[in-house]
Amino acid sequence: MSKPVVLIAEKLSPATIAALGPDFDVVHVDGTDRDALRKELATASAVLVRSATQIDAEALAWAPELKVVARAGVGLDNVDIKAATQAGVMVVNAPTSNIISAAELTVAHILGLARNLQRAHASLSAGEWKRSSFSGTELYEKTIGIVGLGRIGALVAERLRGFGVELIAFDPYVTAARAQQLGVQLVSLEELVERVDFLTIHMPRTPETLGMIGADQLKAMKKTAYVVNVARGGLIDEAALAAALNDGEIAGAALDVFMQEPPADNSFTGLPTVNVTPHLGASTAEAQEKAGVAVAKSVRLALSGDLVPDAVNVAGGVIDEYVRPGLPLTEKLGQIFAGLAAGPLASVDIEVHGELAEHRVEALRLAALKGIFSKIVSEPVSYVNAPLLAEQRDVEVRFSTDTVAESFRNIITLRGALTDGTQISVSGTLTGPKQVEKIVEINGYDLELPISEHLIVFSYTDRPGIVAAYGGLLGDAGVNIAGLQIARDEKKGTALSVLSVDTAIEADLLEQLSANIGADRLHAIDIDA
Repeated sequence: MSKPVVLIAEKLSPATIAALGPDFDVVHVDGTDRDALRKELATASAVLVRSATQIDAEALAWAPELKVVARAGVGLDNVDIKAATQAGVMVVNAPTSNIISAAELTVAHILGLARNLQRAHASLSAGEWKRSSFSGTELYEKTIGIVGLGRIGALVAERLRGFGVELIAFDPYVTAARAQQLGVQLVSLEELVERVDFLTIHMPRTPETLGMIGADQLKAMKKTAYVVNVARGGLIDEAALAAALNDGEIAGAALDVFMQEPPADNSFTGLPTVNVTPHLGASTAEAQEKAGVAVAKSVRLALSGDLVPDAVNVAGGVIDEYVRPGLPLTEKLGQIFAGLAAGPLASVDIEVHGELAEHRVEALRLAALKGIFSKIVSEPVSYVNAPLLAEQRDVEVRFSTDTVAESFRNIITLRGALTDGTQISVSGTLTGPKQVEKIVEINGYDLELPISEHLIVFSYTDRPGIVAAYGGLLGDAGVNIAGLQIARDEKKGTALSVLSVDTAIEADLLEQLSANIGADRLHAIDIDA
């Protein structure tokens, strides 16, 4: 069998390639060359990019085999996450790869502003010696305000504490206890801008945060204050900032990010009170290597059919080792559930009973939906788009856990209703040291049968001779019965037979079976491994 193709669309570190391992055919392409990208995406199972390659809806349409898009970095502005989700393509990034580098650059910019480093360097490089023109200020006992006390903001706080500064922060999602751990006082944004000597912002760019430091906030600051943005372009309103600097409302600014990159003109970046760098927050050897290695590991997980903790469009989370064997079982139960459905689904209940419920088991919900819809829709189904398929078909999905399980240590049950009111259910478990996958209930009938590739499930009025009837018919057709379980609700009532057979059953043979035994419901179910 040919190996899955992993497409490297931008320059990544050798450690990234090494982390992928030998199980893939690694192909390189210039991701900015759309024609070349289109050609290579046709066979790619995964594509790794940085920021230059656009993986939009058009590019995704070129990639019928694509399972995962990996961004070796934090931002995902160049990946159409909505289109990827609809296509069932996982999107991963490396959210923590550059946090130390970004925090250190923030501190560097603060120190650069305090001591006029860039202006002094430019002057001396021009042959001047103007010591008195570049008198600076100490950080000691100054007030530094951090807008956004997430991972990078917290690292900035930790690093600045050693300078003997007063740290204040605005973040509506951080508790006072967490701020206290960091040695930071939480205040309102209005109070922060009035008090600070230096303001640094560390927020995601959203419609709510765009321009959140604007003309009003800049006017409220001290004339001796400075602002720093190493997070996302546009968090500080650039036009308002230029006006504030030109009017002397604040002393200076340092920017690593811009609304348009590169900036359209240098009228703003060329101001003598502005220190600028060309988006260097993640531009360290260590950050690039961490990002590449992290997404390479994610690609390996994704292409093995596993959930990925850093996937931005899959709500699965980290999978506990105790939970992991339940994923393939639950997916197969989903396929059986879909096979039992003789019409459109109205609702699905996914229940986890037993010791499993003491762990994080949200991934089992995704596995169940993946199994169900893989037998219902024609397009590829993954952990990514399975919930979307349920939503698009108005299927109500409920998920519940219970630490109590009868008869077995753990039981996973899928039960639901069809649009005509018909109720269906299937339950399964893993037994023994080999973790054998077994069906333990179908439509309320208790049984215990290993899951196999081909199953026949049918109910009928309990009476003598039925086993001989269908056994003879299958034997005449050359179909071998590998396993058999019969359950009934009461003597001479309704019985349920579940047969494990070695080959798939043709439609005409099913019709003969149904007619010969007078089956109430008869389902042939083929399970994908």
